[in-house]
Amino acid sequence: MSKRNTSGFVPNQLLLDIASLNAGNLSFIETLAATQRLAAAANAGSVRYKLAKGASERQIYTAGNATRLPGSKARFETDKAVADNIVNDAFDFHGLMRDFLKQVFKRDSIDGLGMNLVGTVHYGKSYNNAFWNSMQMTYGDGDKIIFALFVLLDVIGHEMFHGVTEHTSGLEYSGESGALNESMSDVFGVGLRQWAKKLTVDKDSWLVGPGIFMPSIKGKALRSMTNPGTAYNDPKLGKDPQPDHYSKLYTGSSDNGGVHINSGIPNKAFATFAIAVGGNSWDVALPVWFESNCGTNRIDSSADFATFAAKTVDNCTKMFPQHVAALKAAWNGVGVTV
Repeated sequence: MSKRNTSGFVPNQLLLDIASLNAGNLSFIETLAATQRLAAAANAGSVRYKLAKGASERQIYTAGNATRLPGSKARFETDKAVADNIVNDAFDFHGLMRDFLKQVFKRDSIDGLGMNLVGTVHYGKSYNNAFWNSMQMTYGDGDKIIFALFVLLDVIGHEMFHGVTEHTSGLEYSGESGALNESMSDVFGVGLRQWAKKLTVDKDSWLVGPGIFMPSIKGKALRSMTNPGTAYNDPKLGKDPQPDHYSKLYTGSSDNGGVHINSGIPNKAFATFAIAVGGNSWDVALPVWFESNCGTNRIDSSADFATFAAKTVDNCTKMFPQHVAALKAAWNGVGVTV
């Protein structure tokens, strides 16, 4: 099973770019350093804490702006609301993701076996990221200059779905397979928001992480699924680099071969398909994607865009044959021929 490289919701390359554009703001260098320590520990297998055997329960901790995981107990499954709204939001959003997986996809938590939904808030001082480390979710508070917060519904859905992918297709975290890995998390993070808020495909913004930036930043979100490359453009962080067509595929070595950058291509294919179908994304489009990544007829860990596209067509043909033409058009529209 291929494990995800511990990076985070915000790509390391973007953090590095922001650090260079904002020399006086040390929080981005500190975030990168903390992320590198996490990655080194994960690669060395030096897990320093153990979590209880799962019963699909929510367990929210606080790191108290330190970096020890999981931290101190803040609110567990049977506890009442506490004074800290970040804790309460994390608790609620973890529960919504659990319900989304169970009710829509018949999956018992992240691993399908009732894994507890463990989350740590207030990680680090002005930590500008959120991440899944193969055991739990973790959220920083942001620097309050560029990043506002990370306990957002679609961010939590995004990070938790990295765990689902890890326990199913295990998409390798580099190149096109890594971009698919990132795209899956965007798709199901946004899908969670749509399901929880009962938003039909024509009513949602299709933005990934709206609210993540401070109001002064010229940016709607970290990514746009319908219009990759347009989410932000600000002197403090640069311009959204995502391509919207396979002909513009990033082929460099940065970002693990463009795992966050190139995820815009399959993201747009999904959004285009869901919008063409209409109604609720969780009725047709999301089940096709879920079966193709997590079901019995799924891709393997090395899948590229073309392989995944072909798998979605195969599954759609079996599940919703009336929508195959729209699916093929969506893939062809981003330059992935099926």
